[in-house]
Amino acid sequence: MTSPPRRPLFKRSISASLSLALAAVGTAAAVVLTGAPAAQAAGVPAPSPLAVPGRGATVPFKEQEAEYAATNGTLIGPNRLYGTLPSEASGRQAVTLDAVGEYVEFTLTAPANAMSFRYSLPDNSAGTGRDASIDVRVNGASPKAVPVTSKYGWYYGGYPFNNNPGDTNPHHFYDEARTMFGSTLPIGTKIRLQVSSTAGSPSFTIDLADFEEVGAPIAKPSGALDVVSDFGADPTGAADSTAKIQAAVDAGRAQGREVYIPQGTFQVRDHIIVDKVTLRGAGPWYSVLTGRDPSNRSKAVGVYGKYAGDGGSSDVTLKDFAIIGDIRERVDNDQVNAIGGALSDSTVDNVWMQHTKCGAWMDGPMDNFTIKNSRILDQTADGVNFHYGVTNSTVTNTFVRNTGDDGLAMWAENVPNVKNKFTFNTVILPILANNIVTYGGKDITLSDNVMADTITNGGGLHIANRYPGVNSGQGTAVSGTTTAARNTLIRTGNSDYNWNFGVGAIWFSGLNEPINGDINITDSEVLDSSYAAIHLIEGATNGLHFKNIKIDGAGTYALQIQAPGTATFDNVTATHIAQSNPIHNCVGGGFEITRGSGNSGWYADPPACTGVWPDPVWTNGGVPEGGTGPTDPTDPPTDPTDPPTDPTDPPEETGNLAQGRQVTESGHADVYGASNAVDGNANTYWESSNNAFPQTITVDLGAAKSVKRLVLKLPPSSAWATRTQTLSVSGSTDNNTYNSLKGSADYTFDPSSGNQATVTLPGTSARYLRLTFTANTGWPAAQLSELEAYTS
Repeated sequence: MTSPPRRPLFKRSISASLSLALAAVGTAAAVVLTGAPAAQAAGVPAPSPLAVPGRGATVPFKEQEAEYAATNGTLIGPNRLYGTLPSEASGRQAVTLDAVGEYVEFTLTAPANAMSFRYSLPDNSAGTGRDASIDVRVNGASPKAVPVTSKYGWYYGGYPFNNNPGDTNPHHFYDEARTMFGSTLPIGTKIRLQVSSTAGSPSFTIDLADFEEVGAPIAKPSGALDVVSDFGADPTGAADSTAKIQAAVDAGRAQGREVYIPQGTFQVRDHIIVDKVTLRGAGPWYSVLTGRDPSNRSKAVGVYGKYAGDGGSSDVTLKDFAIIGDIRERVDNDQVNAIGGALSDSTVDNVWMQHTKCGAWMDGPMDNFTIKNSRILDQTADGVNFHYGVTNSTVTNTFVRNTGDDGLAMWAENVPNVKNKFTFNTVILPILANNIVTYGGKDITLSDNVMADTITNGGGLHIANRYPGVNSGQGTAVSGTTTAARNTLIRTGNSDYNWNFGVGAIWFSGLNEPINGDINITDSEVLDSSYAAIHLIEGATNGLHFKNIKIDGAGTYALQIQAPGTATFDNVTATHIAQSNPIHNCVGGGFEITRGSGNSGWYADPPACTGVWPDPVWTNGGVPEGGTGPTDPTDPPTDPTDPPTDPTDPPEETGNLAQGRQVTESGHADVYGASNAVDGNANTYWESSNNAFPQTITVDLGAAKSVKRLVLKLPPSSAWATRTQTLSVSGSTDNNTYNSLKGSADYTFDPSSGNQATVTLPGTSARYLRLTFTANTGWPAAQLSELEAYTS
C-alpha cells in the first residue's frame, strides 16, 4: 500500500533546524519529546455520527477522535480513496505514531473506568499479521501495556478476498482493543496511548477512543444454573468449555431455569445450540465466549438456534455477554458467526460481537426476532443479515462499526422477508457495500438511523431488487410500503471499483426486475456525500417519494439517474453540489419527476448527460461549507417559492476553485505530495524535489474559469522562517498549450503576516493553472501549503 500523505506538525526552515539541533546538544531526552508541551493534531472538523440528536443508537461511551487530541504524532487524511489508511478511519482522518515516545492523549469529558480504541498496525510479509503492544498511561504515569494486533485486518485481492500481501487492493486495516483502568477516573483525567517500542510494529495508527463507565458485574439471577459452579466450565479460557456450556444450556431448557455465565473468558470451539432458554452473563466486559477449533477451522464460537430445517428454535434470550471470535479470513460457506440459525420469538440484548464472520446471520423462516442494545465490531462480512424468510424482526439501538460487508442487511432469498425493521442504529465504516440495505422485502422500515463513512462498492442506504432469489414471482421483491424516515447519512456512498463510477448516498437498483412499490424517504439529511446524494441504476425504480430532505454537500451530483423510474419531490433542498448542473440523467424522460413545493438546488432542465464521470469534490473535508452539522430537515428553505437558479448560467463563483481538484507536479520530496496544496488545510504542504529548480505544480479546475486572483500559503507556524519564492503563472484550456498569465516575480511569505502571498491575474479563461518556481530563499525547493484560486 502506498503510504498516505503525512502531516508533520511543522516543517523547519534551515535556520530552525539548526537551532533545534543546537538546543538538543545539552540533553539526549530533548529529542524524545515525551516531556514536550502537547500539540494538537489539528484535524479537519467533520460531523460525528454520534452527535445527531434523536437518531442512531444511544451508546454507553463518549467517543474522542485522535485527530482532535493532543499528540506529537502525524495526522493522516482526510482522504476517501480506497486502499489508503485514512479512507477507513472515522471521519477519514487518524494519527500515526511511528517512534518511541509518540502518543495521542485524550482528556476525559465524563467519568470512565474502561476504554476501547480503534487502531491499525501494518501487516507482515506473510499476511498473517503482527502482534505488539501499546502503553496506556493515566495522567502520565502507571503505564499499562495493552496488546494490539493486525491479524484480524489486511485483506487483499477481489471478493471474497485473501490474506496474500502480494495481491492487489489491500483494505480492512483497522481493529479495536479494549481495557479497563481498575478504577473510575474523573473528568479531566488525561489518558495517553504511547509507543514504548517499535520492535513489534514499526507504526501504530490511532483512529479514536471510546471511554465508558462500566457497571459492576451482574450477579447470578436467583435460581439460575451456573456454567462454572454447576457444570465445570473453565473461566480462565485454558480448557475447552464447549461441551460443559452446552450441557448447562440443555439443562436450563429441561428445567425451565436461566443459565448464567459468570465473570471469565471461556474457550468455545463450536456452536452452543439454544432453544427455549435464557443465557445471560455478568456483562459484556466481564463474560466472554471466545475460541476456534484448532484443527477444523470451519468450527468456531457461536450461539445458534437450530436451523429451520431442523425445526428452528424459539423463546430464547441472549443477554449481557460478549462473543469475541478468532476469524481471520472470509469463507462464505463457514458458519462462524457470533449468532445464527433460526430464532423465533427471541431476543439478543446487550451482546458484544467482535472478530466473527458476521455478527448475526439469521437463516429463516423465522419470526419475531430482536437484536437490541448491542455492539457489532470488526467482522469479516455482514454485521447482521436477515436472510431467507425473516419476518416481524428488528435490530434497534445497536452500534455497528468496521464490518467487512453490509452493516445491516435484509436479503429475501426465495422466501419473503416481511415487516422487518432497522431503527435507531448507528452504522459506521462498512469496508465493503452498504451501511443499511434491504434486498427485496415487503413493508420494510429503515428509520431513525445514522449511517457514516462508506468505503467502497456501496452507499449509505440501499433499497434493491438485487441478488439471487429476489423476484416478484416468489413474492420476495420490494413491495408494499418501504419506510425510510428520519435518517442521517454522513460521508456515505463511494466509488465502485467494478463499475468505475461513484455510488450515491441513497441508491436504488432494479437489477433483477423493476422496483414497483411505495417507497417513502422522508425527514432525512444527506451530509457531504462522497458522490451523488440520490442514485438510480439498473432496471427501473417506481414509486419513490422524497419529502423533507436536506442535502448539504455532494461530491458530484444531487441526482445521478442511470435507470428509468418515477419520483415525487417535496421540500427537498440541496446546497454545495460539486457540479454546476446538479442532475446527471442520460435516460431522459424515462425518469419522471413530479415536483411539489419547497424544492431548491437540485433540479435542472436540461440535466447533464456527459458520458464522463467527474472526479468527486468533497466539501471541506467533512463539513459542508456554510453548514454546522445536522439541523432540522423539516425546516423549509428561506423562500421555497423561489425557483432554482438556471444551472446553465451559474452565478459568479466566489469560493476557492482549486480546493479538492486534481493536481499534478514536477516532483515532490518525501511524503509532501501536491495534493496537500489543495486539501484546504494550511498545515499540510507540497514540497518539490530538492535542489532541482525549476519545479511546477498544476491544478485542474474541472472547467475553464476566469481566475483573477491566487492566494498562495505556507503553514502559519512560526517555525517557518520568512522566505521569498520566485514564480510565474501560466494557463491552459487543454493541458497542452500554456500561455503566460503572470510573469516571473518574487513573493515574500512572512509568518508574522499570515505566511501568504496574493498573485493578481488578468482573468483569462483557463481550466489548468500552472505555477513554475525558480527560487526559494528558505529552502532549496518549491513549497506551498495551499494554492487557492478565485474569480474575484
